[in-house]
Amino acid sequence: MAKPTKISPFHLPSILRLEKNPLLALDLFRNPNPSPSTSRTPRFRYSARSYDLIITKLGKARMFPEMEEVLSQLLLDTRVSPREPLFCHVISFYGRARLADRAHHTFDQIPSFRCPRTIKSFNSLLDAFLQCRNLEAIRSLIRDVDAGEFNPDACTCNILIRAFPDSARFLFDEMRRRGIPPTVTTFGTLIAILCDKSKVHDAFRVKEMMLNSYNMEPNAHVYTTLIKALCNKNELDLALKLKEEMMSDKELGLDSAVYSTLIRAMFRAGRKGEVVDILEEMKKNGVKPDTVAYNAMIAGFCTDEKDFDAAFEVLNEMEKNGCKPDVVSYNIIIAGFCKEGRWREAYDLFDDMPRRECRRDVVSYRTLFEGLCNAREFKEAVLVFDEMLFKGYVPRAESLKKFLEGINGEGDGVSVESTLRRLVEVNALELSMWEKAVGDVLKDSQQGKIAELVDCLILD
Repeated sequence: MAKPTKISPFHLPSILRLEKNPLLALDLFRNPNPSPSTSRTPRFRYSARSYDLIITKLGKARMFPEMEEVLSQLLLDTRVSPREPLFCHVISFYGRARLADRAHHTFDQIPSFRCPRTIKSFNSLLDAFLQCRNLEAIRSLIRDVDAGEFNPDACTCNILIRAFPDSARFLFDEMRRRGIPPTVTTFGTLIAILCDKSKVHDAFRVKEMMLNSYNMEPNAHVYTTLIKALCNKNELDLALKLKEEMMSDKELGLDSAVYSTLIRAMFRAGRKGEVVDILEEMKKNGVKPDTVAYNAMIAGFCTDEKDFDAAFEVLNEMEKNGCKPDVVSYNIIIAGFCKEGRWREAYDLFDDMPRRECRRDVVSYRTLFEGLCNAREFKEAVLVFDEMLFKGYVPRAESLKKFLEGINGEGDGVSVESTLRRLVEVNALELSMWEKAVGDVLKDSQQGKIAELVDCLILD
């Protein structure tokens, strides 16, 4: 047998990079050369790159206890001086996981790792707090900036503008007062905020400011944001004109998202005939319709045209073109059927989803359950409710209210008490609330009391 090749500190990073499974990567990191150790066996010398790779893999997989274990090892390994971007990644992992305290702790620890802190890690912490919606913590951090520990840059200002959209104009003016040049991201953020507030014409003025005052070309994100805003205001002709302007810049490139927005807007505006032209243009420009574009057409046919045969034709067209319909595709049709009171067809499609190799999600269950409750088909709704809870899903509060009122009035062998007990079993309702409902609220079987109860429930 050939003698196993010994892994050196130089080769370990390459092997770690190729390993996709974070658990196997961690085992390899912990024991790169499995063999009986002796007192003469030299300690493996890990490189900064090896630490960086394994910590990043564990963070992406949200294996935080294992990640912290490696960080503790790195803290004690005084031969290695990690770089700040590693800690920026760790802070970002915690931010995405809504673990604000852990993100802050990591930021505070950076100097202990023989690594200086700069505005980069500060910005990572700001962004983590924003993802956690911890605005008070952001305000507290900004006081540290004002105290002079860090000099804010454009990234700092961009995060603050996103965090406090109502103060966007003040923050932008303050940015210029401090001599911090705005970036394309700054203008993109301002334009997005104005569009969200339906101030589309003000957003266009910001776009002109980019060009005329800062000689800065809008990027694809700016154009896409403006096109979506115009479509939402039913200013389709202006949206199409902006699309043409976007096409004139070959560096921007139109993608399926822009076309999908236009397709949906055309259906809403009653301009279904122009969808064919859009599809032809996509083909001409080499933009292959993706699931989002097809779903926009399905939504148009179901919601605006009430043409379900055409919606199913789009499903067939998707499969023919190698674009597999996703759960959103089916949920749109189910919702359309339910809205039209065609609950039986909605139920049939819901049942058929597994055969079509599409896994039903919480929206599938909630949509059908709500449609059945609206149609007062409570016998069928009970079946969906039971399966929903078995899957770990709970209905929306408004749907549950209708359901409880319905079964309370019609019976059908299902009681309000037993229904609420099921919610207790899946941890969607506290036992104390169930006991209060049975003992106090439901004893007189008043629908108003049921509504009062459901309003107290915390249901996503």
